[in-house]
Amino acid sequence: MEALNSPSPKPLLATLKGEKQPIPPIWLMRQAGRYLPEYRALREEKGGFLALAMDSDAAAEITLQPIHRFGMDGAILFSDILVVPMALGQDLWFETGEGPRLAPTVQARDVLEGLQATPEVLEPVFGTIRRVAAQLPPQTSFLGFAGSPWTVATYMIAGQGSREQAEARRLAYRDPALMQTLVDRIADCTIDYLLGQIAAGVEAVQLFDSWSGSLSPAQFEQWVIAPTARIVAALHQRAPHVPVIGFPKGAGGKLPAYARETGVDAIGVDETVDPDWAHASLPGDLPVQGNLDPLALIAGGTTLDTAIDRILAAFAERPHVFNLGHGILPDTPIAHVEQLLTRVRRGR
Repeated sequence: MEALNSPSPKPLLATLKGEKQPIPPIWLMRQAGRYLPEYRALREEKGGFLALAMDSDAAAEITLQPIHRFGMDGAILFSDILVVPMALGQDLWFETGEGPRLAPTVQARDVLEGLQATPEVLEPVFGTIRRVAAQLPPQTSFLGFAGSPWTVATYMIAGQGSREQAEARRLAYRDPALMQTLVDRIADCTIDYLLGQIAAGVEAVQLFDSWSGSLSPAQFEQWVIAPTARIVAALHQRAPHVPVIGFPKGAGGKLPAYARETGVDAIGVDETVDPDWAHASLPGDLPVQGNLDPLALIAGGTTLDTAIDRILAAFAERPHVFNLGHGILPDTPIAHVEQLLTRVRRGR
């Protein structure tokens, strides 16, 4: 679609629906979080991460913090991808300095069959969404999210994060039927969860597949593309007005297949992907999101300006949402976020 003469009332939502804006809208993954002093103050007052995420009032306040400070074009729900395993019956807690833990680990069929689903644990998330939706500025789009089945499965199988996802990959080879059952259960829960988010007030959703880069092409087709396509098709059928962003981090050369086969409305590109290659390789009318290196944001100065300009130039001829290639890091200077916003919003 041709560039508009004036910005849309909701430029982010319009971009995700295929309208190229005069200036690309911007939001940042993990924009509500530890780099903000107001977040750190609230966390010290309220308690740990999970306590915050499941407290609707606190989570709503955190979701809105970067909107109040920076005027981002999108608000991203403050929550965690691992609330889905909680809804499926696993216990979730966070070890200080070490990250999430889940139990029991799903490495045998009897464990999976023994889990008792508790979808009611998701109600505080829907409460957060209702509170945020009532307070957002009219030009700000509201994004919900969930983890994609493969990434969520890696945590459910290992009981924690794993850089190589060895336990999940071993299980997929050793017992593909069990892996399929687990992925199907996650997909079913994710569809219901995202539809619940949409009913509560989000206007677009993102599927995070943070660990998709660990898979071979055949496994990528089976455990990333197929379940993602199933989720996207269900959302398109039941909420056709809501764009779905797919973010398969680490997919690299598998990105074009993901774009073609999943049916996502927009695709997130991580920082390892050359933006010129992405523009040339992805469908020309597909909105692209990304892909500034979070470390370039920490560097600031001319390093940051140069990286921004390259991304803007690469995606100048397509609908583009400016974002990071992954989540903002806790030691990111506020002044560098302000530099980023000024540079992007200045226009080309």
